[in-house]
Amino acid sequence: DQLAAWMQARGFVGVPMLGHSLGGEVVIDLAARFPELPSALIVCATTGIPENPSVSAQVVRFLLNMPRERLGLWLPATAAYLRTGPRAYWLARDQDRHQTGPLLPLVRCPALVIDGTADPVIRSWTLAVMCEQLPHARACTIQGGTHALMDSRPAEVARETLRFLHDVHEGRFADDC
Repeated sequence: DQLAAWMQARGFVGVPMLGHSLGGEVVIDLAARFPELPSALIVCATTGIPENPSVSAQVVRFLLNMPRERLGLWLPATAAYLRTGPRAYWLARDQDRHQTGPLLPLVRCPALVIDGTADPVIRSWTLAVMCEQLPHARACTIQGGTHALMDSRPAEVARETLRFLHDVHEGRFADDC
């Protein structure tokens, strides 16, 4: 609701939106409840959809992912989690209560769903389920991409995102899932 209000106040209507990890859930929720705001969605390594079975399992998978990420990413990521403190746990628990998965069929704009092959946080079946349930979706798996896709494979994410947005703009978008 806060993001939608901010976008409306600034006139950001009909714009593409990108969400990574939990941000993917945020933009899906926004697209389902405020369909006039996004023109397209790009969701990278989206957590919680379909709903993760437990926050503890997700935390374990995040820890398994850390050694796969660039060392320079560890310090800022750890500092951000420490600043957030226990709120990070409650935010993750909110995924269980919020249930973003049922909102997928309500998304009307085209969506690009991106995952990496080296991401232990997101299960490969998640990509398939999201593509099944999003009405207009295209899947993209990036070889060697970790959970921090935009850091581990920025050129590939940018290339796929630009290709997707170009196809949407030209009216050549076709569901590829």
